[in-house]
Amino acid sequence: MKITINGETREIGASTSVEGLLRDIGLDPAKVAVERNLEIVPKSSYLQTHLNDGDKLEVVHFIGGGAPDGSKAELDDPLVIAGRTFNSRLIIGTGKYADYEINRQACVAAEIDMITVAVRRVNILDKDQPMLVDFIDPKKYTYLPNTAGCFTADDAIRTLRLAREAGGWDLVKLEILGEAKTLYPMMPETIEATAKLTADGFKVMAYCSDDPILCKRVEEAGAVAIMPLGAPIGSGLGIQNPVMIRLIVEQTNVPVIVDAGVGTASDAAIAMELGCDGVLMNTAIAEATDPIGMAKAMMHAVKAGRLSYLSGRMPKKMYADRSSPLAGLI
Repeated sequence: MKITINGETREIGASTSVEGLLRDIGLDPAKVAVERNLEIVPKSSYLQTHLNDGDKLEVVHFIGGGAPDGSKAELDDPLVIAGRTFNSRLIIGTGKYADYEINRQACVAAEIDMITVAVRRVNILDKDQPMLVDFIDPKKYTYLPNTAGCFTADDAIRTLRLAREAGGWDLVKLEILGEAKTLYPMMPETIEATAKLTADGFKVMAYCSDDPILCKRVEEAGAVAIMPLGAPIGSGLGIQNPVMIRLIVEQTNVPVIVDAGVGTASDAAIAMELGCDGVLMNTAIAEATDPIGMAKAMMHAVKAGRLSYLSGRMPKKMYADRSSPLAGLI
């Protein structure tokens, strides 16, 4: 009989189970998630679930791991998201790097705890391709599955359910795009998906526009972190609307993490000086001439910006104000 797996037609024997199919094509059932005819197959049912002629399967990469719940950061000012504590307020991605090894080195240089990962099909025709987990240890770094490339709430929810099945993680990044030119978030569907995912047990970190009213709606829908864009994804333009970002920070009761648009270290510092709880970036590091050096610069910028915010900046003044007293002037 014939089935379709990851878009490829394949002939299999009668009474083949999901587990049998995975092992036949050289995949470890513990490292992937399987969707059959748009329904997730629980790992516990792989052996008992037999395939039928015409079945359509999606097999995606395992993306689980991270620090165990209840781990304690050594900082006096840690980032806490949904009850989980992180040493670093910088989050980086896994796209656009020349290879996984450079990505790994960037993680080390940036001293991060959390990294965003996309859920993608396993290449069943070349199962020897390198996998992210072989370079960036999911036991050392918290993997944050995201829905990059999703344009509808249904696609985003489906993707994150597969991600949870693959790795067991419920802390996720929701990203629903409006259209391809600006990659701005589609906020009505983001609010809808946040509510549905929260009801399904997910802890949603949501990519948002820099509109305070819509960000508040996302928070009310159950998001555990609000992630307003600084500028369009991959643009490197920096924080384009600091007033709105500051308003979002002031009104929000969960962490606010600037997501997208950061181009250089000063952009990251500005985001933190506005009172944001963290910064997420990918292109700024991955497309730098020296990604490792830029990763280290971003680490220092986030720390400096946070310390500057906590220290309280001097008031702005219209005119000069002498630093030295006039008394005793020669």
